[in-house]
Amino acid sequence: MKSSRLLSILLLLQTRGRMTAARLAAELEVSVRTVYRDVEALHAAGVPLYGDAGHRGGYELLAGYRTHLTGLSAGEAEALFLTALPGPAADLGLGPAVAGARLKLLAALPPELRAQADRMSRRFHLDAPGWYAPDDDAPFLPAVAEAVWRGRVLDVRYRRWTEPTDVDRRLEPYGLVLKAGRWYVVAARPGGSGPRTYRVDRILRLAVTDEAFDVPGDFDLVDHWREYQRDFHARLYRGEALVRLSPRGLTRLTGAAARAAAGTGTREPDGWTRARVPVESPDRAHDQFLALGRDVEVLGPPELRALIAATARALAERYTGAGE
Repeated sequence: MKSSRLLSILLLLQTRGRMTAARLAAELEVSVRTVYRDVEALHAAGVPLYGDAGHRGGYELLAGYRTHLTGLSAGEAEALFLTALPGPAADLGLGPAVAGARLKLLAALPPELRAQADRMSRRFHLDAPGWYAPDDDAPFLPAVAEAVWRGRVLDVRYRRWTEPTDVDRRLEPYGLVLKAGRWYVVAARPGGSGPRTYRVDRILRLAVTDEAFDVPGDFDLVDHWREYQRDFHARLYRGEALVRLSPRGLTRLTGAAARAAAGTGTREPDGWTRARVPVESPDRAHDQFLALGRDVEVLGPPELRALIAATARALAERYTGAGE
């Protein structure tokens, strides 16, 4: 609805300051032309909103202007309590602050919304990590979070996968991301080429310095993380395998391979599905497909098929010999 969109524009500008039409359009999931029309409507309604052209331009509310049209709908109140994450907040050292904020928000709501929001928090619980993922010990997470918030440079000793495994790094932490129960810090090295991603639980030693830094004005954490994920998956799945899957095997397949098989697979007369699926490497694909047992047949590439055939022969010999 247009009225709710106009209110959203006001609240976005009130909380974030100057924003371009393109950024507003992206936030509201509308066209830039629609934003222009909405801004004209706000002007006509007497809202002190002005805009500047140019590379650093954008729309901004007149200094001191604030709207009080911030009443929550029932759905918005429920959503706020559903998105409260006591676990991650506690990891960051903000557990008591989140609990206090929830109490204040609950007390400020009208009785009918208070009941709905309280029921939502009682009926839904988010536990992000997977069943078989061990809890990562990240003792330096609160210190990293403080450095992100205060804009302070970090001196860390970090354990990476490649040799030499333990390295010293000086980092400017731009932001923190929680992904599948694991914390990552997006940080740049002073004078380096740009931000990189580090697992917080792999920090072995940390010191927060008094040296301040500024996050680049054009850096957006959400956009950076989306691009990082796209690049990660592009680097992760560099190969492809041609497989046949039984109906049971199709349900047991996981990850990108499962999505590819479900989306592009072809059903054959015997009920099996033929599909091309992405794989990380022959060794990883060997383990993944071998776990499906007789519910998968790998047709190619030849080296992967040969690798699985060799394992199957070795298993057959082992179990045949054991039974004699």
